[in-house]
Amino acid sequence: MSDASTGTEAGGDDGRVRLQKVLAGAGVASRRVSEQLIVEGRVRVNGEVVTELGSRIDPEVDLVDVDGTAIQLDQSKRYVVLNKPTGVVSTMSDDRGRPDLRRFTAEWDERLYNVGRLDADTSGLLVLTNDGGLAHVLAHPSFGVTKVYIAKVAGRVSPQTIATLTRGVELEDGPIAADKARLLSASDAGDGSLVELTLHSGRNRIVRRMMAEVGHPVVELVRRQFGPLHLGTLPVGRARELTTVERGALLTLSRRGAGESAPTQAPESQETE
Repeated sequence: MSDASTGTEAGGDDGRVRLQKVLAGAGVASRRVSEQLIVEGRVRVNGEVVTELGSRIDPEVDLVDVDGTAIQLDQSKRYVVLNKPTGVVSTMSDDRGRPDLRRFTAEWDERLYNVGRLDADTSGLLVLTNDGGLAHVLAHPSFGVTKVYIAKVAGRVSPQTIATLTRGVELEDGPIAADKARLLSASDAGDGSLVELTLHSGRNRIVRRMMAEVGHPVVELVRRQFGPLHLGTLPVGRARELTTVERGALLTLSRRGAGESAPTQAPESQETE
C-alpha cells in the first residue's frame, strides 16, 4: 500500500484519496457504510487489513478488496461477456473476411479483445476486455481456469463412457481427463445425447476430440461457464457488461495469479474449443 496515512480529503498532491471515498466511488457502498466496513476490519489494501478511517490510498497503484473480493478501482477497464453465435470467428479482424467479433463491441468506446477463443462452430460464453493482466490469467493454461461445456453428441452415451471421460483418454497430443462429466439426457432411439463437461485444459478443440475418441462425435457445442462467469439467460448474439459481483469475482481470480508476468494488452490466444 502506498503508505496508508491520514491527511486531507483529496490526499493533497500525492494522488492519494481517503479509502472510504474510494470505496464509495467504486460503487461498493455509500460513504457511511464504507466507513463501517473499514472499522469492522472487512477491507484490505494490498493484502493488509486497514481499520483507520483516515487511511488514504493511491487508486492507480493499490489493490483493495472487501470481504476477500477484489474491487475495481480503474474505471477505464471494461469487462464484457458475449454469447457468441456459431459462424463467428473469435477475432476482432479476420483476414479471410469471415464474420468476426467487431459487431458485438460497437457500443463500447474502448478497444476490447477476446480472452481465449471459441471456434466458429462453437457458441457460448466469451469474455471481452481491455484488461491485459486479467486476460492473461484467464487465458493462460497454467492458471487452470475451468470451463463448462454442453455437448450434443451422436449416439447414446453410457455411464461407462462418462466414467472414461473423467478417468482420462489418450489423444495424439497426450492424455486428458475431464474434471467433471455427467450425462444430461439421452434419446430413447439412441441417436443423440447431451453431455456436460468441465475442463481446465486450454488445448485446441479438446471437447470435440475427447468425445470423438470415446465414439460420440460432437454435433453441437456451447460453452456455458468460464471461470466464475455463467452464460445464464443471455441471448445468442448479445453482449453485456459484467455486474459488480461478476467483476469482483474475475478480479479476485486475476490477483491470485498476479505472481505471473502479464502483458499490457489482452492476447488473442489460440482456439480452445
